[in-house]
Amino acid sequence: MKPKTKGITAAVVGTALGAGGLAFIAMPASADDKPALPQVSAEDLVQSVMTAKPGAFDGTLKVSNNLGLPAVGSAIPGASALNIDSAHIFTDGAGKSRLAVTQGAGQETVVHDGTTVWDYSSKTNTATKVTIPADVAKQKGAGSEKTPDPVATTTELLAKVRESSTVSVDGTATVADRPAYELVLTPKPGERTLLREIRVAVDSQTRMPLRVSVLSNGTSTPALEVAFTDVQFTQQPADLFAFTPPKGAKVEEKTPTVDQKDKALAEQAKQDVKVVGDGWDTVITGKVPADALNAAPKQQGDRQGRGTDPQALLDRFTKKVSGTWGSGHLITTKVGSAILTDDGRFAAGAVPEQVLFEALGQK
Repeated sequence: MKPKTKGITAAVVGTALGAGGLAFIAMPASADDKPALPQVSAEDLVQSVMTAKPGAFDGTLKVSNNLGLPAVGSAIPGASALNIDSAHIFTDGAGKSRLAVTQGAGQETVVHDGTTVWDYSSKTNTATKVTIPADVAKQKGAGSEKTPDPVATTTELLAKVRESSTVSVDGTATVADRPAYELVLTPKPGERTLLREIRVAVDSQTRMPLRVSVLSNGTSTPALEVAFTDVQFTQQPADLFAFTPPKGAKVEEKTPTVDQKDKALAEQAKQDVKVVGDGWDTVITGKVPADALNAAPKQQGDRQGRGTDPQALLDRFTKKVSGTWGSGHLITTKVGSAILTDDGRFAAGAVPEQVLFEALGQK
């Protein structure tokens, strides 16, 4: 499996599945002032982003998407992450972070102090405390899955996608009142993808990504964007990275463990996953656990009282398709597509459906 294909899969394909992988790295381009900045080559700008260490900061993110997802509300896993009103991120630059996500009248707060992760929902007044095992805590990024790092995310994107891209610097912009360079990655000729380009606004001083915009073919406005509307590069108070549950909150404590059964399932899933193709038109294929689609509907449905039977959701919000590979359900967005076959296989990519058909047909 080539390294660059993993990055494209994580950063672009995930969006097609409704995952929130890009939710915290991209935002709408607005009418910006064009600050005068020293010229810089595209390669030097990319390298400076990949080695940037902006340190402590706090910033507010706004998310905007025009993906064309079906109106499934919370039915697609991770889709709600693309509909947040705002997110406020604090970091000490050394591994501790705090994320406050506002969605409607509710707020979710995630605090990571290096050894413990708190996840609190104001809507339900519940908190989960996860103690990270000592051996895991030593690993880079441990426990940070819910505390997105725009620098790390964009760095990985650039490292993987640039190999199959034409990279250029398209002038300058002002983002969150800070001067920035506009870095543009465009698929090289021959790449069969739904994406036209990815634009990254890079802070001229810290080289931290301030805005990433994902644009699809045939549209003039970004399909998915997230940007800082305000950011301050200053030391943060230590008490920001300590959390005390509000009075009356229900608290659940967990310590992650991995038993032999979990390891076996993870290894099987890894073996079932296959990457087909190379570059922006990479497709990831694999198998869905047999019991996933046969799960009984939950007792509590959505706000309209509907259950969450996976098969019922597929029938309602996807299109039936078939080919030499068999038959299944197709879901499409402006930045990607995915197929779940009737026999439990899947294929997903930032590609037209025909590319998925071809990937499924390969042995």
